[in-house]
Amino acid sequence: MCGIFGIMGHPEAANLTYLGLYALQHRGQESAGIASSDGEVITFHKEMGLVADIFSEDVLSRLPGHMAIGHVRYSTTGSSELKNAQPFVVDFESGSIAVAHNGNLVNAHTLKQELEVGGSIFQSTMDTEVIVHLIARSRRERIEERIVDALTQVRGAYSLLFLTRDKLIAVRDPHGIRPLALGKIKGGYVVCSESCALDLIDGELVRDVEPGEMVVIGERGLTSAHPFFPAPPHFCVFEYVYFARPDSIMGGVTVYEVRKRLGRRLAKERPAEADIIIPVPDSGVPAAIGYSEASGIPFEMGLIRNHYVGRTFIEPQQSIRHFGVKIKLNAVRGVVKGKRVVVVDDSIVRGTTGRKIIKMIRAAGAREVHVRISSPPTSFPCYYGIDTPHRRDLIAATHSLDEINTYLTSDSLGYLSLDGLHACVPKMEKGYCDSCFSGSYPVPLDVQETEEQLPLFRGSVRV
Repeated sequence: MCGIFGIMGHPEAANLTYLGLYALQHRGQESAGIASSDGEVITFHKEMGLVADIFSEDVLSRLPGHMAIGHVRYSTTGSSELKNAQPFVVDFESGSIAVAHNGNLVNAHTLKQELEVGGSIFQSTMDTEVIVHLIARSRRERIEERIVDALTQVRGAYSLLFLTRDKLIAVRDPHGIRPLALGKIKGGYVVCSESCALDLIDGELVRDVEPGEMVVIGERGLTSAHPFFPAPPHFCVFEYVYFARPDSIMGGVTVYEVRKRLGRRLAKERPAEADIIIPVPDSGVPAAIGYSEASGIPFEMGLIRNHYVGRTFIEPQQSIRHFGVKIKLNAVRGVVKGKRVVVVDDSIVRGTTGRKIIKMIRAAGAREVHVRISSPPTSFPCYYGIDTPHRRDLIAATHSLDEINTYLTSDSLGYLSLDGLHACVPKMEKGYCDSCFSGSYPVPLDVQETEEQLPLFRGSVRV
């Protein structure tokens, strides 16, 4: 769940990349970086933290050039530390290259072992560095050919941006699991994870980069090729459920509209007798609006989110129950008191946060609390670039619906069906990747890698 942004043909490339990353901050908050080129030298800057805290006017002034790429990181492979921040910039025999990656390679562990046996020395624990080593070892002449040679050896999900001295190259894996959009600005092109980044810089969305497509943007303009063996498209359906910003356009439709559809369908599949519908903000808002429209039950903002919470805070020595959730969310007593409440959220991962939220709503005086989830039960981990726990830590994998309802302390619990989910998203000829719900993985997993990678997912709770 990282965000990438690249631009070619603008005198303030680094500044616009900064703005693009700002728009993509929801896709990663651990680190951010920008690499730029003036046609001769690649310059870069990256740090741990948020985009706005890292890039000052002074820092951006030291990133000259008319082309740049940027990255915001949320780790799935590799620990959260500066050496794993991107873009990853290296020098090799063919010159300098910077790489920004959104996704996860399922055979990275095996490839890394083979490369190390062959003498490669790794500077990070990122799977992205495997791609860089494969490029450096390739015997092809042109950089585009080296990139293709490298990517034919990897398996998994990748949306990639490469910056050379004079080119911006974008590649999407043959299954198209992670998003990548192509846009235009005056005098140049932009490639980014989501179209919301284009809106901030007055760019125009042209289209999605196609699965298996390589887009090369240079001084002579844009060229496109499909150098990989075709594979069935499997775009990540959870982008529509939770990850993408609601104002982004994916598959020709806004994510906001898809989430409203999910809510309307949920109301038909899992109705409830209630007085009000309230969302878990912010991701549950569109689905709750849809649920309200379909059910005729009034929509209210019964939970208020504090948008100014930092990454860390000091908890009082005198313990406060559910402090971690309370600092981010608070129930509006005047809205929920004495009411039968339907709480709409996008998903349940471990259930610990949901349990605290429901107890908070009850403490504010709600008479009944009914939980409705605008996606199917999350029962399987994701290995394609999303940070989800070990399967044993996913509550839907180890508990029945009634058991989850009892744990949450809700009066009833209802999920959207898998068929209902697919009925609401834009039609795709070969379908989506819904492995977190179905357990059907479009890219085969190595058992050894599954065991190696799973510990990296532990200890992360989504609120």
